[in-house]
Amino acid sequence: MTLPSRTVEHGDGIAWLQRTPLDPDHAIVTSLPDASEVPELGDGWAAWFSDVVALCCRQLADDAVAIFYQTDVKRDGRWVDKGYLVQRGAEAAGSFLLWHKVVCRVTPGFITMGRPAYAHLLAFSRNLRVSPGRSTADVLPSTGAMTWSRAMGVAACEQAARFLVADTACRTVVDPFCGQGTMLAVANAHGLDAIGVERVGRRVRKARSLQLEPSG
Repeated sequence: MTLPSRTVEHGDGIAWLQRTPLDPDHAIVTSLPDASEVPELGDGWAAWFSDVVALCCRQLADDAVAIFYQTDVKRDGRWVDKGYLVQRGAEAAGSFLLWHKVVCRVTPGFITMGRPAYAHLLAFSRNLRVSPGRSTADVLPSTGAMTWSRAMGVAACEQAARFLVADTACRTVVDPFCGQGTMLAVANAHGLDAIGVERVGRRVRKARSLQLEPSG
């Protein structure tokens, strides 16, 4: 039995996407950087964010899927809705929303400050459709374990991986902003090949070696 593969490239995820053709069985599952992680963009961050989402969607085959995990922020008395920014970018690429799940970051009823108590998990495709009989829960009670402070929660990653296995022909997960590799490790645990790109060298090393077991 062939074990799922994993490769992690040290570099810029956007440049990698622009130069690398993706096979029809490739999906993108990722979390784009917050404005605080790319301060050089200044007021242009929101437009950049949506443009990168559009790039991710355009690089995929028509029946492939792009999934984004994003947490809104409360900044200077204003709410930055990343779910909206993701949908704006996906629409610009001609992709349609398959599902939008709310992922609880803390127990419902608790008040949070800099970030809301939930995250978004959104899936898009140009051609793929999900029948009502294949619906899954719209609210995830927990984002799951965090392998590092900016990680995609393990439970959210597993939701994405299970969907790809059960409802798509995608068998390779691409994360162009892979951090320390949570999504890559979860993909491998569910039998999917994984490709990551990360610009911080110490994270690349961890992303290449992180191992996780599937829950349940």
